[in-house]
Amino acid sequence: MEIILNPIVIAVVLLIVLCMLKINVLLSLLISAMAAGLLAGMSIGDTMSVLISGMGGNAQTALSYILLGILASGMAYTGITEILSQKISHVVGKNKLALIISLTIIACCSQNLIPVHIAFIPILIPSLLHLMNEMKLDRRNVSCALAFGLKAPYIALPFGFGFIFQGLISDNLEANGMNIEVGNVWHYTWPLGASMIIGLAVAIFVFRKPRDYENREIAGAAPVELDENGKPAALKMNAAHWVTLVAAVGTLVINLLTDSLPLGALAGIIIMVVGGAVKMKDLETVVKNGFAIMGVIAFIMLVAAGYANVMNETGAVGELVEASLSIMGGSKFIAAAVMMIIGLVITIGIGTSFGTIPVLAVLYVPLCAQMGFSVGGTVMLIAAAAALGDAGSPASDTTLGPTSGLNADGQHDHIWDTCVPTALCYNIPIALCAILVAPLL
Repeated sequence: MEIILNPIVIAVVLLIVLCMLKINVLLSLLISAMAAGLLAGMSIGDTMSVLISGMGGNAQTALSYILLGILASGMAYTGITEILSQKISHVVGKNKLALIISLTIIACCSQNLIPVHIAFIPILIPSLLHLMNEMKLDRRNVSCALAFGLKAPYIALPFGFGFIFQGLISDNLEANGMNIEVGNVWHYTWPLGASMIIGLAVAIFVFRKPRDYENREIAGAAPVELDENGKPAALKMNAAHWVTLVAAVGTLVINLLTDSLPLGALAGIIIMVVGGAVKMKDLETVVKNGFAIMGVIAFIMLVAAGYANVMNETGAVGELVEASLSIMGGSKFIAAAVMMIIGLVITIGIGTSFGTIPVLAVLYVPLCAQMGFSVGGTVMLIAAAAALGDAGSPASDTTLGPTSGLNADGQHDHIWDTCVPTALCYNIPIALCAILVAPLL
């Protein structure tokens, strides 16, 4: 009963219910945070103050998404995304599976090979919507493919965003009295990433049936030129397109040199304006369209950081763990299952696997030591619990990113077409892998 009445559990259930009822994600997060604070004995004023003070935790992420949205809008303005779309169309033809696999590979590269994270989605995906419509491709299939590419590589591979994720696990284990070299973390996390392949295969099979969409105009996109047969004319590279390519390379280089995604995106925007790819008279429109693409995501990430701060201030996280100890008994398998549930409850509203690692490590390291888990088992449990906050969370960039591209024409629902499918396809195999494997390590 203590678990059911825990403020965080009630708040998370409320958040999920509100989102499934199609209440705006931003409002759902705010209502859920207020409920958690009030149930923990905090006043409304104090809860709001704690929420606002915590919003700065995602300030850099929010600024990154705003600037990336403007960059994407500028690229769409030049028409280069239409050229890229045509190139991909020529390669994959009308083969749905080829397109899904191509997008999965591109998403994987965005995490490790060319670490731009979700920046490519609002640039590339809107230009491919017409092709998807012709194929009658279910966009839930694409959202799952993108989520796989955004998530599996950093869990399994020790470079790019994977090095950051696994470094956080190593640092926080050491801070709580359990040592493991960062280079050894992937030895215990790769099975989690591999288990997601099952989820990807399930998504491809379940969402294989044709689904009809309307061909709608996408705000900010360059007008499509038609040939004499009424089909999109073959496009050629012009000076504006070459400047846009330079801007894309500049964004990547500055990002890698300075380790600052906002600075990289800003550099790309400046290159397009100075190079004449984006005219000064149209810059205001490009900026507005950029806000339309990524502005909502930025504010959701800010509120999600505030939500996390409220969760921490309630003190209910520790209470949740203490209440769970009584049902674990002496079984490692039951303990692993309970820890996965706790991890899901903690991370689903926060929506970031990276940001929840410090919270989870404080709770899980002593708990795992008490239950007799090895260092490797502890690593796997923390990585799995943190990863559960990515796929399926309405406030995660792993779900918000795909929705920003797939809903460019207003025909893709964030909750039912992205969050629910990715949660079912990926959180289940990740949790099962951790529950069955971690006790054996």
